[in-house]
Amino acid sequence: MDFIDRLQRQLTEQLPGEEAHLKMAPYRRSVKAELDGAGKEPRLSAVMALIYLKDNQWHLVLTKRNEYEGTHSAQVSFPGGRKEDSDASLIHTSIRETKEEIGVWVPDTQIIGSLTEVYIPPSNFLVNPVLSWLPEQPAFNPDPREVNYIIEFPVDELTRDELIKETKIKLSTGLNMTVPYFDIKGEIVWGATAVILSEFREILMRIK
Repeated sequence: MDFIDRLQRQLTEQLPGEEAHLKMAPYRRSVKAELDGAGKEPRLSAVMALIYLKDNQWHLVLTKRNEYEGTHSAQVSFPGGRKEDSDASLIHTSIRETKEEIGVWVPDTQIIGSLTEVYIPPSNFLVNPVLSWLPEQPAFNPDPREVNYIIEFPVDELTRDELIKETKIKLSTGLNMTVPYFDIKGEIVWGATAVILSEFREILMRIK
């Protein structure tokens, strides 16, 4: 798979990192500054950016969370969650969480690598984004307790400038702020998910 090989090579080189993050979250500080400001140990977590072939195009999957009493209610996100003691690594956290949330098991051999970590101040999560792939569309079986519905879209869509828009969002601090977001299938994809997608977008543009 030439595309996968090129992605893997990019992940061994200098990543776009926080420069790419700031394009979709200009209100953020660096991860180090945010961690220093938090004054406490972050909770380690991982998410999985899973790409797969569907209709001869590479696709990416996101989830729309259910509404609940919490910071990330009803947001669009990658499958993922907190590292448990039983997880051998953050990669295994992403594998376990992906199986639990969308019913898809990704073998270790299908892991491409990791993107730059992201800190989420409201929930005190330090997130490791793991990139993986499958040769065909998996059979999704989302957990109804966590996932409202699945969102699939072609990876190439991310490189279109018109996907990036702005809207007003009420932050967890209570402040209203105009923020950039990705308009994906009519969904407002912002925050940590947009930050991760921004870095992935930069990598895609490098190898186009």
